[in-house]
Amino acid sequence: MVTPRALSGFKDRLPKEALAKAHLLNKVSNVFMNFGFVPIETPHLEYADVLIKQGSDEIQKELYRFKDHGGRDVALRFDLTVPLARFVSQYKNDIGLPFKRYAIGNVFRGERAQRGRYREFTQCDFDFIGSDSISCDAEILQVIYASLMALGIEEFTIWLNHRGILNGICEYCGITQENDVNIALRIIDKLDKIGKDNVSVELQKELHLNSTQVENLLEYTSIKQQGDSEIFFKQISFMEEWNDSIQKGIKDLKALYKVLSSLQMDRDTYRINFSIARGLGYYTGIVYETTLNALKSIGSVCSGGRYDNLTRTFSKEKMSGVGASIGIDRLLAALEELDLLQKRATSARVLIVCMDSAYFGYAHLLAESFRCSEIPIEVYPEISKLKKQFTYAHLKGYEFVIVIGESEFGTKTLTLKNMTSGMQIDGISFLKALTLIQEEKI
Repeated sequence: MVTPRALSGFKDRLPKEALAKAHLLNKVSNVFMNFGFVPIETPHLEYADVLIKQGSDEIQKELYRFKDHGGRDVALRFDLTVPLARFVSQYKNDIGLPFKRYAIGNVFRGERAQRGRYREFTQCDFDFIGSDSISCDAEILQVIYASLMALGIEEFTIWLNHRGILNGICEYCGITQENDVNIALRIIDKLDKIGKDNVSVELQKELHLNSTQVENLLEYTSIKQQGDSEIFFKQISFMEEWNDSIQKGIKDLKALYKVLSSLQMDRDTYRINFSIARGLGYYTGIVYETTLNALKSIGSVCSGGRYDNLTRTFSKEKMSGVGASIGIDRLLAALEELDLLQKRATSARVLIVCMDSAYFGYAHLLAESFRCSEIPIEVYPEISKLKKQFTYAHLKGYEFVIVIGESEFGTKTLTLKNMTSGMQIDGISFLKALTLIQEEKI
């Protein structure tokens, strides 16, 4: 006999969690479409040369790469952004630019499994391709904000930075080689996770920096916006004199804030943080990381940024892009911990229970009528004690139970019970029950 078990680092989802995930994805998909993003799909498997050297060295080590049955060198996608670059390069004459897409699918990284993070996980991406305009960057931030608000999350912070600022700080501290800059940024990205002391040790170990270089690097990458943006930009104005890279980065952030200042978004939900680097090497401009104020330890639940040179692997033509990804699995773990997750194991709102098998025909007629009015409903298929059927209804999370007994069958009525309030109304018509369920007045 084979022991039934899931592969280490991978996860099964029971109905309650799978339904919560589907509910979450439906909510954010509606937000994407409200902003004009359209769905696309790309394969889980890509030719390996499409994926290699696109992410950091760390991600390259985590790549699931192998030979397929045809002897082709293939790999499982580690994110949805690199396949997007291949997709846009391949179909640019068909899709029209600028192009706004969203994609929802599983990605694979052979990393150590941890809370809210598995080797197979779902990403939910939205991207704006084909424009350098800061309007695109501002819209990505708006989508992050609208998505979290749609999920009932109100206490969160969207941390902003610019890779130009980080590159400029590295240059100011004497780190000029591109590979060394990428290593430095990967380590700095861990500041909020492992703290200054551990980051300092890693910087000295991997880059052989002296104590002054490390001290300066940590001092300037630890800068965070605490209050009003105008005051913050005045406080960091001295850095604009260091080099063109920092000057360009601050200019872009100012332009972003100018757009955002016209909106009704809560300004306390977005802040600049110079330690936000994003581990992937293809980012070139503004970057985002989103944390939940009540659960910062779980890490970023939505992150991304601008990647102006991503398509250069596939095309000589420069194609600008900016986007972000919602980490669905991590967000689900966070919502569960914050008790904001829908806790139902059924897609139906109503359960019909019968006291005798002779009533099944009437029960299914009622169910058919409710479905025609867009009320998800099902019929309990067994005849058993009422207590057992109500226990089942409570366990699954139905909002209402309809009881069909001898009296209800004879008068072609029904008894309706609200499973949350406990209120029950006997012998009512289908239309009356429909109104009560639709308006939730019981």
